[in-house]
Amino acid sequence: MGMIAAFSVAPMNAQDADGSVHDAVAAAVRVVRESGLPNRTSSMFTEIEGEWDEVMDVVKRATAAVTAVSDRVSLVLKADIRAGRTGEIDGKVERLERALADEAHS
Repeated sequence: MGMIAAFSVAPMNAQDADGSVHDAVAAAVRVVRESGLPNRTSSMFTEIEGEWDEVMDVVKRATAAVTAVSDRVSLVLKADIRAGRTGEIDGKVERLERALADEAHS
């Protein structure tokens, strides 16, 4: 079953004096990027697209990368599960942009 998952994983305790958790988050994003699955990262979430088992495996391994530096971790996960569709990580955004452009020209 194909899916897009948007997730955020971070240690619950800050890694340095300014409250930053970027090193742990970078370790998680590295796992996602090395997976070879379509993905993108924004300031708050990482999205990944693939089959259920492969996406969940990457999320699990990304979470493990964060637990390597923190014994308490926050994981937020949202998924769009849609059989028979691929390329939706970009397709959904492209359809939205077209709709906005069409609306602007109306």
